[in-house]
Amino acid sequence: MSGLLGKLSPAKRETGNNDLPLFYVNQTSMEPQRCPRGTPRVSATLAELLMNVEDARNDQSTTRRALEMSSPLTSSASSFNSWTSAPASSISSSPFVLSFNDLTYSVKIRKKFEPLACCGRPRNDSAVNTKILLNGISGEAREGEMMAVLGASGSGKSTLIDALANRIAKDSLKGSITLNGEVLESSLQKVISAYVMQDDLLFPMLTVEETLMFSAEFRLPRSLSKKKKKARVQALIDQLGLRSAAKTVIGDEGHRGVSGGERRRVSIGIDIIHDPIILFLDEPTSGLDSTSAYMVIKVLQRIAQSGSIVIMSIHQPSYRIMGLLDRLIFLSRGNTVYSGSPTHLPRFFSEFDHPIPENENKTEFALDLIRELENSAEGTKELVEFQKRWRTKQASRYNNGSRNNNVSLKEAITASISRGKLVSGATNNSTNLTPSFQTFANPFWIEMIVIGKRSILNSRRQPELFGMRLGAVMVTGIILATMFTKLDNSPKGVQERLGFFAFAMSTTFYTCAEAIPVFLQERYIFMRETAYNAYRRSSYVLSQSIISIPSLIFLAASFAATTFWAVGLAGGADGFLFFFLTILASFWAGSSFVTFLSGVVSNVMLGFTVVVAILAYFLLFSGFFISRDRIPLYWIWFHYLSLVKYPYEGVLQNEFEDPTKCFVRGIQIFDNSPLGQFPNAVKLSLLKSMSGVLGINVTAETCVTTGVDILKQQGITDISKWNCLWITVAWGFFFRVLFYFTLLIGSKNKRR
Repeated sequence: MSGLLGKLSPAKRETGNNDLPLFYVNQTSMEPQRCPRGTPRVSATLAELLMNVEDARNDQSTTRRALEMSSPLTSSASSFNSWTSAPASSISSSPFVLSFNDLTYSVKIRKKFEPLACCGRPRNDSAVNTKILLNGISGEAREGEMMAVLGASGSGKSTLIDALANRIAKDSLKGSITLNGEVLESSLQKVISAYVMQDDLLFPMLTVEETLMFSAEFRLPRSLSKKKKKARVQALIDQLGLRSAAKTVIGDEGHRGVSGGERRRVSIGIDIIHDPIILFLDEPTSGLDSTSAYMVIKVLQRIAQSGSIVIMSIHQPSYRIMGLLDRLIFLSRGNTVYSGSPTHLPRFFSEFDHPIPENENKTEFALDLIRELENSAEGTKELVEFQKRWRTKQASRYNNGSRNNNVSLKEAITASISRGKLVSGATNNSTNLTPSFQTFANPFWIEMIVIGKRSILNSRRQPELFGMRLGAVMVTGIILATMFTKLDNSPKGVQERLGFFAFAMSTTFYTCAEAIPVFLQERYIFMRETAYNAYRRSSYVLSQSIISIPSLIFLAASFAATTFWAVGLAGGADGFLFFFLTILASFWAGSSFVTFLSGVVSNVMLGFTVVVAILAYFLLFSGFFISRDRIPLYWIWFHYLSLVKYPYEGVLQNEFEDPTKCFVRGIQIFDNSPLGQFPNAVKLSLLKSMSGVLGINVTAETCVTTGVDILKQQGITDISKWNCLWITVAWGFFFRVLFYFTLLIGSKNKRR
């Protein structure tokens, strides 16, 4: 046993494994072996490296069991070897260095009330102001360290984080960003990095454990077993200090859930589940008390020490948080006023002739001084120039005593993967035999299953949402059933049938308006998850479409069963089946249309307004208020675009397609005229006179108008009822495709 303990590193013996492990690591060799110069080198794929790590881990199982028996401190997550407390220098001989040089970003702001250039008038370029958000920002962040960007509101903190995280369009951002001296491509950065937004965007009715588990299923490859994914989640829960809240729902305004600090740690956890090499965070301590903020930064320190680069923006760190940070960048109106270690702050401001008082918080003094200079006539120009000279002097000292890092980016990533980081899957590239990273960790059908499971679970814990929609459909159905009970085959019955069908078909579309807030609530969660390739946009669209179908079937069946027999519609069982299918197709098309609009409109109230207005136009041009033959030619195109037209015409044909069924007999032709109030004897006399004039014997029982005649009067002759059904279904698919392209174009999540 002493021999086994002797093999442990000094850092391990000192920590005693008190810190719970974060992720897997290959303890066989903490440093990757370098091949001698001139030796042909064949790089393994990521999948092969993961397999080698797993083999090494299996070889050590006996050693670990011996250690577990001898140490009472070993937890249930002890299979995840803890090296987060070890110094960064002992973790890797191939450290990552993220360098950024002369980053400049500006936006154009047009003055208010500037009239638009039109009618040949030249555009007034003097009315456009250019605001510089970043002005020549340079620096570097290293593996195992935390770099914090500080400054007052509007100084450019979040903009710099967005620039480094590839959230600004390349055409707008000037300067260079490199990792280990190589340009960091966007596709690679999505694989090896993660971004934690300032807002905690989480599903409210999922527990902490479920939220992290779904993230693991998205970000970890299919080759990793379910058991290992669960073990990874459990270890991460312990490392984030969320064990007591693991079974608690996230919560929202209407449901009590976890605290703000726990919510923030969950937000961090879902983005580090695949152990990224670079982690960006925008204001991770915003809105937290000092204790919760310190715990969050402590977790980030462990992540950095596990072999990651952590870069964050932070408003005003406390004294304890300052002790955890490795590098600082102070910004003032887009300019760098300090860049370096926190320990150099006193010397920096002392040489600037503004020494920091001994008992004063260094960051508070720096921020107060920067704000004071900003309000002065000269601004921070003098401080910015001094910072440049001071940094040049510091850089020369550092370069004289430092060694160059000649490790290429691919070698560094390969070494990092061999230690168990960046579990995201790989494919074999036989052309150059180098690690080939998959854009997505899983195939699309697995992504669809996971998205569907998550949506169903979240919806199942909010049954009131579906209950309200079902209630609205049932109430409408009951009202229609009682208002139009057992309609007869008279001329009035025909008019009442037309009114029933028009209202019923339009109601199915209006009840779909509830889908607007559904996606709007998930919009930013979707944008966060797809920004770094958690899943495909197509997987999201297909999954949401499929899981909506069962609820639509239930709603359609409830509405059809409530109204069909109560109203006395024709067709028997076959007629009911078509009526049900038409209602279902209407729900499908309406839901797809509203879902598409929710991807276009970002405001709930605006979305409802647009939906109500467009559906009203659809009903107006459906052919109920005015037949197709009476619609002006310049509006006829809207008639064929109306979603209500096709189900309305389909159910009318289903009702009136029987040529043997009579709806207006001889004596009934006077019902809708002033003659309808006369006695039947007078009506029969009029019929006899009409028969003599027309040369046709028209009696009281002679059928004058059949169902086919009614369809002709309504202008419904060009499309069969089944074609109306298929066109309605096709509209639903069409709007789902439009929804996909809306997400593809509108969810880039990048500044211009």
